Amino acid sequence: MTPASARSWWGWGTDAARVDGAEAVALVERVALLLPGHDLTDHAPPDPRSLGVPEPRVAPPAALAPLCSADVVDRLGHARGKAFRDVVRNLHGAAAHVPDLVVRPRTEQDVVDVLDWCTVSELPVVPYGGGSSVVGGVEPRFDGPAVTLDLAALDRVLEVDPVSRAARIQAGAHGPVLEDQLRPHDLTLRHFPQSFEFSTLGGWLATRAGGHFATLATHIDDLTESIRVVSPTGVGESRRLPGSGAGPSPDRMFLGSEGALGVITEAWMRLQRRPQWQRTATVGFTSYDAAVTATRAVAQAGLYPANCRLLDPAEALINAGTTVAGGLLILAFESADHPVGPWLDRALELVGDHGGEVLATRDRATGGDGGADASRSWRSAFLRMPYQRDALARRSMVVETFETACTWDAFPAFHAAVTAAARRAIDEVCDGRGVVTCRFTHVYPDGPAPYYGIYAGGRWGSTLTQWDEIKAAVSSAIADHGGTITHHHAVGRDHRPWYDAQRPEPFGAALRAAKAALDPTGILNPGVLV
Repeated sequence: MTPASARSWWGWGTDAARVDGAEAVALVERVALLLPGHDLTDHAPPDPRSLGVPEPRVAPPAALAPLCSADVVDRLGHARGKAFRDVVRNLHGAAAHVPDLVVRPRTEQDVVDVLDWCTVSELPVVPYGGGSSVVGGVEPRFDGPAVTLDLAALDRVLEVDPVSRAARIQAGAHGPVLEDQLRPHDLTLRHFPQSFEFSTLGGWLATRAGGHFATLATHIDDLTESIRVVSPTGVGESRRLPGSGAGPSPDRMFLGSEGALGVITEAWMRLQRRPQWQRTATVGFTSYDAAVTATRAVAQAGLYPANCRLLDPAEALINAGTTVAGGLLILAFESADHPVGPWLDRALELVGDHGGEVLATRDRATGGDGGADASRSWRSAFLRMPYQRDALARRSMVVETFETACTWDAFPAFHAAVTAAARRAIDEVCDGRGVVTCRFTHVYPDGPAPYYGIYAGGRWGSTLTQWDEIKAAVSSAIADHGGTITHHHAVGRDHRPWYDAQRPEPFGAALRAAKAALDPTGILNPGVLV
């Protein structure tokens, strides 16, 4: 796990990994080509100790005091997630809604004791994993005191069952820490979101996170065997089972509950052997419609590629450095049991039927077979995207993403409506200076998960309101045209208006009743989900 002291208080990841030097120069040059005349003045973040953060308004009981931090930088670092609007507010030194204390439990009993104290004191508590939320999920966005419950010290793999291929893992384990403990067993959870280094198992479970892989086990739900949760009314743990038809699933109640119903402390997770074979190919298209049809053919063929990521021409150019007229499809297959060449060969036959041209292939064991490997360029860019987003935010750019899912039959009209709404919003609030990109992050037999990117020229001091207007316009278009308001980023506080509208009211009533039963004083993450 990256030490908390190394984490950036204001932006993504660590300060040491920020965009700097030659990378910054190259980024600025690309933006200057994309948006000629844009003011690219760099605005550094303020000194966090100069922001006048108020003293804590609450004091913990003596027994809990050793678990608590009132350090200003620590509190600021836990005040928000890592969305564009969070980064911009930090850059401008906005210090509202800062938790009064950061509490770091060392045991599950500590979690129980903290919730007991907060319940008696009617003190809101915000469960916190890695803080990588981009939807306002960890921000105490309300008046009055609050504490943040940081579970990072609960980070161990407690048991490994090699026969059933499962492990009991504490919820505070960050991705690298979790995988390091599984590696000696030659096993892996195989869940790699973009936030992997800076997010935790508990956060993945609480937000129904999506991993990097495009098919089959795309969400953390698919990898969950049982969950243990501490709520203000007690501790509960579901039974380890490969499957069950015994009524509504207790796990499903807490998967995606975003800390509003209880604090996930550990879970039994399904594991896999580490892959031994991997082959990748990049395919170019002259028509975007043909690229979409080809991607659907692969998704519906039962081949289940590990990666099936379609980039539109703008996305391919900006983040893979590849020029294509219609789109770039990145395909990858992997296995721990058998060579995957035949599966890739069949997928390439399918995309070839729709005009796809193979640009490069790569075998993990032997290296590339020739051609420019756009898949490797894309992977490098994918890992650097959040850091580059922060660098652009410092330079008055409006840069952020929208992710959703819809059915294949609805996609053409849906895509047209969403891109048109984004384009109109950019025209209105950014004087037309910007681009809209799209990529598929996941694909299912019945539909894709489109992920839209906005790169627009803003005005320093106005980028937050500019983003809010674009966010509202695009989110409304997504909801109005049949998409989910979130495929894998969660609801948080930012998506609540659209989530409330999409949620069937009988289910909404049941969710509110569950909240009342599990958290009768309403202390858990107020404003999230309900």
